[in-house]
Order: sequence, then structure tokens, then C-alpha cells
Amino acid sequence: MESNVFPVLLADRDYCRSNERDVTRARQRGAGAIASAIAGAIASTCWSRAVPSRPKPRLSLQNPQPLQSPTEHSPNWRPGSLVPQTGHAFLQRVGLAAMRIFGWRFEGAFPNREHFVVIIAPHTSNWDFFVLLAAKWALNIDVRWMGKHSIFLGPVGVLLRALGGIAVERDSTHNVVDRSIQAFAERKKMVLVLAPEGTRRKVGWKTGFWHIAKGAGVPIACVALDFRRKVIRLGPEFDATADDATIGIERIRASFAGVTGRNPKLQA
Repeated sequence: MESNVFPVLLADRDYCRSNERDVTRARQRGAGAIASAIAGAIASTCWSRAVPSRPKPRLSLQNPQPLQSPTEHSPNWRPGSLVPQTGHAFLQRVGLAAMRIFGWRFEGAFPNREHFVVIIAPHTSNWDFFVLLAAKWALNIDVRWMGKHSIFLGPVGVLLRALGGIAVERDSTHNVVDRSIQAFAERKKMVLVLAPEGTRRKVGWKTGFWHIAKGAGVPIACVALDFRRKVIRLGPEFDATADDATIGIERIRASFAGVTGRNPKLQA
């Protein structure tokens, strides 16, 4: 009889083990399903917060055409054929997607020229760089920009140079102006981007961009970062022809009236 009991006990033990494995697998599948559901809910919430809700087009008897959405770019925002372009279609799609997700749009247009200086204001936050990077990719424009040499270190410096960055020392102003004028003369196409404030602190505008544009004989295109309206305004365009740089710069600064930076308290 003992010989008959032993196999039964073994069979019961194996059955119990298989049951435990099935239960464990079921629990794991249940936990995985719950985790997936939670992750999906979080992703859905983040997406709904990141993507601005677009109002439905309204029609009227006087104007049967749908009204323009507040997140749509203005007409003719794409650069003309003379403006140097990168040709990176993938990065352009990434830039346009980023602007659409975070609710930014373009107003105005760049001049259709092979050479010009771009000044960006107000510069009040490190977030300006990321907004401008998305705009650069969306516009598919090939630009050169200047930054303080201390940020061009290690792998970050390699990346910034690949994005068109040029390391400069703030104390060597005249050298920067001369080098920039020479670069315009040597290149068939060139767009140089500068921040007139030169820093995120509340300071007055520097005159370097004016002397570069005047020395190279190229126009100045303004780009305004309006964080309140989430608008990147392209233009207007100015010529650096005035003998008095102070008068010319004040005229350009007046075109930025009403533009709100990320930190308004730091605006010059």
C-alpha cells in the first residue's frame, strides 16, 4: 500500500507546483496590465496638457472661409530660395512637431537674401535656446551663432559647434567684429545670429551686431521671442546705414515693444 501512496503524493506535489506557477504568471500578467494602464493614463494626461486644444473653425455668412487657428503659422513664413538652408528634412519635421506640440508659431518672414545678421530679443532665459533650436530646425535654415567660450567644453562643445555655434570671449569685442566681417566676405551665403543683450541679465544692448552688419554691408533681421503669445516673430528688417549707432539701435529696439520674454523682469 505504501508503494501506491508515494506516487500519489508526488503527483499531488507536482500539481500544486504547476498551480503555483500558473498563479504566479497570472499575477505577473495582471501587474503588467495594470502598469501598462497607468503608463497609458499618464502619457495621455501629459499629451493632453502639452498639446493645446485647437478651436473648431467657425463659419459666418459674411466670411464663409474657416478662421485661422491661433497655432497656425502666418503665410510666407518659410525662408526664400536665397537664404542658406541645411536640407535636413527629418530635423525640419522634428522642429515643426515640437513647435506644434508646445503651441508655438511663426509670424512674419525672413528677408530673401544670401547674407544678413539676425538679432534675437529679449534673451532672458536658458529656455530661449531650446525654442530657437526648434525654430531653426523648423525653418531648415543654416545659421552661425556666437556663445561664450565657457559653454563649448567637452562633448557639449562638439554638439554646439555642429549646431553652428562659435565660441567667443566677451572681452575680445573688436576681434569678434573683424572676424565676423571677414566671414561674411569669404562665404557665399551666411546668416549670423546674435543676442544684442549678450547675457540673460538685465543689461543694455551691445553695439557689436550693428558694427558687424555695417562693416559687412548686410541688413539686420529682427527675431522676437514672445513667450506670452508663444510667437516667434520674423522681422522687420533694418539697414545699418546710420552714422550714429546709438540712434540706429534705438530705432531697432522700438520694434520689440510689446514683446514679453520668459522672465520679463530681466528684459533690458
